[in-house]
Amino acid sequence: MACQGKSALTSTVTQRINTRVDARASAGILFGNVDALTILVSIVGLSVMVIVHETGHYLAARAFGMRVLRYSIGFGPTLFKWQPKGSDTVFQIAAVPFLAYVQIAGMNPYEEVDPEDEGLFNKKSVVGRIVTIAAGPVANYILAVLIFFGLLATYNLPDRSLAEPPQAGSVIAGSAAQSGGLLPGDVFVSVAGQPVHTFEQVIQATQARGGVATEYVVERAGERVTLTVTPADDNGVARIGVASAVTETLTGMPVGEAFKTALVIPWQRTKETITQMASMFQTRDTSGVGGPVQIARMLGEAADKGWQPFVSLIGLISIALGVFNLLPFPALDGGRLVFLGYEVVTRRKPNEHFETAVHVMGILFLLSVMVLVTYRDIFGG
Repeated sequence: MACQGKSALTSTVTQRINTRVDARASAGILFGNVDALTILVSIVGLSVMVIVHETGHYLAARAFGMRVLRYSIGFGPTLFKWQPKGSDTVFQIAAVPFLAYVQIAGMNPYEEVDPEDEGLFNKKSVVGRIVTIAAGPVANYILAVLIFFGLLATYNLPDRSLAEPPQAGSVIAGSAAQSGGLLPGDVFVSVAGQPVHTFEQVIQATQARGGVATEYVVERAGERVTLTVTPADDNGVARIGVASAVTETLTGMPVGEAFKTALVIPWQRTKETITQMASMFQTRDTSGVGGPVQIARMLGEAADKGWQPFVSLIGLISIALGVFNLLPFPALDGGRLVFLGYEVVTRRKPNEHFETAVHVMGILFLLSVMVLVTYRDIFGG
């Protein structure tokens, strides 16, 4: 979010609670069967991304001579605060670590300020204000670049590829594959008498056989088993309802190539994220939307797999956070950039009270969405 708001986060436990639960049970609901250290690591990972975001705002504001009144890690009751000698900024740590914010003097038209104070946000050039607002998302992109560069240069980037020889990873309940007796872990040998060596070949051998009983030879526990499966016709493409198993390895490349690739990854992920958002609006399917609880759970699961998946996921979520905050929606950095763009085009500032009212409505809407998403992340539904 913008500098004076709390950083918003974007990216599955379906359990209904009908009785009181104690603190230990609540932790189990939120994070599953993971230990306290994993929960702590996931919270730290989540905090790192929002701290980087707000640090971007802070550094840009100070670079343009703006007075920063407060830099808060977390929200709620203050646990610790420190104000360096001669500094206007109070640095504090609050009780709830999920969010962070930077308060810049002059961003709120309702606060009492000295109109002659040259350190106010609204006293600075439009370029300075644009850079300050954009610096948060840019910091998230820089973090992602550094993460992926480090992982690639040290040959520690997690890489998922389709298993070879082709193997069934999961079988959809009620699908043709399940009806035909296919099991997760089965290794495909041939389809309709045609040998297959990759999962792509399994797809190609299947896709023209909708409604036709087909022999699939698989290897199971060291023995070959022949199954008869009738692929379902899905708009002219035959499917049996099975996903490929994946092989997880670590990959990397020389330093120069790693740097170039690390610069490209955020751009590729940004395009994918925007495409997914557009698809979500078209289909009105919000099942892929997660709040802080879901993100913390994902980080906890990644941490259980090792430090490489954990760090890699921080990079991916940092990109998503940058994209989300650049959306042209009130209260987000992108929404504030829209008003600054208006100022650039018209060469006059928008009404500050009107802009603040728009952002307040945006904050209320986003908080409402976050509450609903968080409830769904915890209790399902």
